Amino acid sequence: MAVLEFENIGISAMSGAVPKTVINNYEYTKHFPVEQVKEVVDKIGIYERRFVDSSTCASDLCFAAAEKLIEDNQIDKNEIDLIVFISQTPDYRMPATSLLLQDRLGLSNKTIAFDINLGCSAFIYGLSVVYGFMQNKNIRKALILDGETRSKVYSPKDRQSAFIFGDAGVVALIERNEKFGKSYFSLNSDGSRSDLIMIKGGGYRCPSSLETLEEKVVDEYGNIRSDEHGYMKGGDVFNFVIREVPKDLKFLMKYAEMDKDEFDYYVFHQANNFINSYIAKKLKLDSTKIPATIHKYGNTSSVSVPLTIISELKEQFTTPKKVLLSAFGVGMTWATGVINLDNCAISEIVEI
Repeated sequence: MAVLEFENIGISAMSGAVPKTVINNYEYTKHFPVEQVKEVVDKIGIYERRFVDSSTCASDLCFAAAEKLIEDNQIDKNEIDLIVFISQTPDYRMPATSLLLQDRLGLSNKTIAFDINLGCSAFIYGLSVVYGFMQNKNIRKALILDGETRSKVYSPKDRQSAFIFGDAGVVALIERNEKFGKSYFSLNSDGSRSDLIMIKGGGYRCPSSLETLEEKVVDEYGNIRSDEHGYMKGGDVFNFVIREVPKDLKFLMKYAEMDKDEFDYYVFHQANNFINSYIAKKLKLDSTKIPATIHKYGNTSSVSVPLTIISELKEQFTTPKKVLLSAFGVGMTWATGVINLDNCAISEIVEI
């Protein structure tokens, strides 16, 4: 039973960054007929997304967010003892992008720095990892930097994914304080379903080659992608999520000895509105407590949970709030978190 429990550790500040370029999904018609685009967009409910340019990486978004957080909260960089970078779109295959950010942010050479490559559930996984480090009192402050540029890894000619993903970066400052009380994390994995969301080419099992880079028609609907583009088996992912995620939410609430009505907010991964609506109905959750950003940012993978907090709940944490987090995705992995946010300073979103 992979449940982790912590006490007096929490998020004290958050900041986010998104690209300036706004993609209007109704106008994303280069490869598909206008009427087909309208049908897809109306169905998925993603009307806008943000795309980086060719020279901007996930680390650039995280750097902008971190600089904003440090400035707004007058953080002494010498007190940051740990940084964790979460992404599946790093700057390089090596070195780890966290090391580049440690240097770029001007942090001490004594700073612990490493990357987490996981996918959509990675922010919740990352929180649990950093909370674990923070149990050591020699670590004063920690930064979680979470960024994705998914626009670079999905084919614009594949209707199954072309209208879904967007780019963003966030940072969270983690500290110790008795006000945070207890937090709980349920972390899960099922590698037997690793083929449901995948990029087959470009790694070391299937190295980059002319063959992996070649675009080809992949189904009877005429969708086109290469082996170095991401793909999803949407129906199988949906069936997986509706079976596993509600069960895990109920399990962790019971473990934490909390009723669903005790939570001020439920922040879910922004995969699609239908899944989140299903989960809410299944568990009889108050829909007014479920913020959403998928309509304006799309699916930003692991960034979606913290970005939704930053975007939609900025003014809500001047008093203590109990928050239930849930995310699922690549792997397959799924994670649930019960955390307390108390006087969490949330900066305005930066555009770069």
